[in-house]
Amino acid sequence: MSVRVQPITRDEHLAFVAARPSASHTQIPSWGEVKPDWRAESLGWFDDAGQLVGAGLVLLRPLPGPKLPGLPRYLAYLPEGPLIDWHEPGLEHLLEPMIAHLRSRGAFAVRMGPPVAVRRWSAEAVKAAIADPAARRLRDVRATSFEPRAGQVADTLRRMGWRQTEPGGEDGFAAGQPRYVFQVPFAGRTLDDIRAGLNQQWRRNISKAEKAGVKVVRGGYEDLPAFHELYSETAERDRFIPRPLPYFQRMWSALTAEHPDRMRLYLAYHDGEALAAATMLTVGEHVWYSYGASTSRRREVQPSSAVQWRMMTDAHGLGAAVYDLRGITDTLEESNHLLGLLRFKVGTGGEAVEYLGEWDFPINRLLHKAMSLYLARR
Repeated sequence: MSVRVQPITRDEHLAFVAARPSASHTQIPSWGEVKPDWRAESLGWFDDAGQLVGAGLVLLRPLPGPKLPGLPRYLAYLPEGPLIDWHEPGLEHLLEPMIAHLRSRGAFAVRMGPPVAVRRWSAEAVKAAIADPAARRLRDVRATSFEPRAGQVADTLRRMGWRQTEPGGEDGFAAGQPRYVFQVPFAGRTLDDIRAGLNQQWRRNISKAEKAGVKVVRGGYEDLPAFHELYSETAERDRFIPRPLPYFQRMWSALTAEHPDRMRLYLAYHDGEALAAATMLTVGEHVWYSYGASTSRRREVQPSSAVQWRMMTDAHGLGAAVYDLRGITDTLEESNHLLGLLRFKVGTGGEAVEYLGEWDFPINRLLHKAMSLYLARR
């Protein structure tokens, strides 16, 4: 099959996404507006008959430092994309024209994150691994299920010259999008089924919040400062660098302009005080718990559990097939401060999922190495 890759319009891109059961929120046109440091372009894959058979959002980041003569030089990044048939026998025929197009745009390297699941671990398997002193990383624990075709995709990429990036740091998170995530399957399950699948502590906490009178409401743009105040407190407590308020304001404006339900904000109140909040993203049948925030005050009324259950309830009402709690640590050691977050997510009764991770194709090896060193220092 002969395929050509060329820019497409925003409407063409959105129509292609809408025709699929799901796509990553990082592969929709509006995501480019959330990332102003990058230049965004929608790409389309066309077959011999002129039919659109793939699409992708590519983010172009200029090489730091003084401008070089000639074309501007970019790192081309397709987070959790592109949206193509990754199990197409001639996968290289879909990727080669993409590389050629991006080279013509001045890309010195291409980075992408194939949305291809490799392994899955049930909640029971993860709990057993956490309890096992000999288990140090999830990747070393026997998975509950495997996707045999994922290995074929990885083999093709290596044969083409793509290099897999390793999860960064001690916590197993990738440098870009997470390689390990936790998801709760919703397809074919009633809301009662989903609640019954939660562990005892989760169900108890939801009941506590209900009895305490915690009220969860949907917020709007004007509630983002309240969310951000809680989020900043969470960042200090959990030792991560928070994003600034304008990031979330930009995210809200861009995503809700594209679709009114693309991004939602939920806040949990008790006696008139906001105690917890979270954002939820939806593309097709895939719903993500995106950012969570809470205060240390009055934790006994379980406001975070109330927010999560309201989001899961609403996601089910929207027809979600998957409720995605996003990144988890790969490290199972008690000393890791992210293990508590993993335990929290395991309580949903879902499953840990490993994806293929992110891959680099160096077009100009020298510039690619320079950018890698720059990103590592950052």
